[in-house]
Amino acid sequence: MWALANTAGTTVVALLATDAWSTAKSAVDTVWRRFHPERAEVVEAELVDTRADLVAASEEDRSALEAELAQQWQHRLRRLLTHDPEAAVALRHLLDDDLVPALRATGRTWRGDVTQRATASDHSRIYQVGQGDLHVRGDG
Repeated sequence: MWALANTAGTTVVALLATDAWSTAKSAVDTVWRRFHPERAEVVEAELVDTRADLVAASEEDRSALEAELAQQWQHRLRRLLTHDPEAAVALRHLLDDDLVPALRATGRTWRGDVTQRATASDHSRIYQVGQGDLHVRGDG
């Protein structure tokens, strides 16, 4: 669940500094209204403040600020998933269906470290990609 929260938090903050910021705001708002409607307005205001901070930041400060704000949103999303594990399914759908496509449309790329672990046994195969797309075709 932490990996999901971290990916979603980073993606949301990356989108808030773009023209696709309303997609991020809508996605986060959807999750909070469903699982914690009493906090939805506060979370929405925090998103607007986060965007304002990003837009106001100088080019030289933006990267560090974006990393700091991403950590804050990762933490918020981890708390949400800890208290409501079923929110993970909704967050995963929003990430896959809304946030990642919006990020790709902006021309932004994934950043940060990627750690992957896999164990194959018998005749199984493992296909992994750290960032970007993986296309597997055929039986070979």
